Amino acid sequence: MSIEQYLPQDLFKNKSVFVTGGGSGINLGIARAFATVGANVAICGRTESKLESARKELEDLGAEVVTSVADVRDYKALEDAVERTKRDLGPIHVLVCGAAGNFLCPTEQLSTNGFQSVVDIDLVGSFNSCRAAFEQLKETRGSIVFVSAGQSLIPYMAQAHAGAAKAGVDNLMRNLALEWGAYGIRSNSIVPGPIEGTEGMRRLAPGEIGEKLKHAIPLRRFGTTDEIGSAAVFLASPLAAYVTGATLSVDGGMNLPGSGLFGQIVMEAMS
Repeated sequence: MSIEQYLPQDLFKNKSVFVTGGGSGINLGIARAFATVGANVAICGRTESKLESARKELEDLGAEVVTSVADVRDYKALEDAVERTKRDLGPIHVLVCGAAGNFLCPTEQLSTNGFQSVVDIDLVGSFNSCRAAFEQLKETRGSIVFVSAGQSLIPYMAQAHAGAAKAGVDNLMRNLALEWGAYGIRSNSIVPGPIEGTEGMRRLAPGEIGEKLKHAIPLRRFGTTDEIGSAAVFLASPLAAYVTGATLSVDGGMNLPGSGLFGQIVMEAMS
């Protein structure tokens, strides 16, 4: 599926989109989708080489691109990145909070540092990003899209840290929808399922685990980064102008039967 087949290629012309963790994976797919419909894109992340590779890909789609090496846990670095975005591309119309960390670990083996690291990247990083971009989003009456996870909705084995962090992200999303709606700012979450070719899949469902997991998904396949990108463009577009405080699952129905089979597959593999 190609988004330009269904949406005008100038839908986000002269608008700026800021994506955290935008150097690879789902977040790069989201950045690519916005570039395809005319947006200029700013991406931040911790690895300069990934950002530069992503820059070339986005520029090939016609976007003006700003990259910033910034860890979402570092508020000052984010402030600098969003200010640079305004200076070089114009004020931010869409903020995508996508930076995340995760790994498989039974809770009894999980260190406090491991738990805090995921909460700091996912939840505190999302807050930092929103707070840093607030004035620009207020100016543009913009939109925030959070990249959540199925772990926020139901418990998953070996995922207590990610579940707590993403549940916090979704609650933050709803609070911002409530408070910042008065400024015209919309706030929504996407809940991706397993997305092929991403670091998350390599970490959580490598090899045989992934093939078994596929049978637990009602649509019997993994998603693509472009499908998540299309959902993000929809939520940020005029098509969703009256949508705020919503959680959109883009998971092939994975959460419908629960997480039992995932837990069984993972625990067997880990043992």
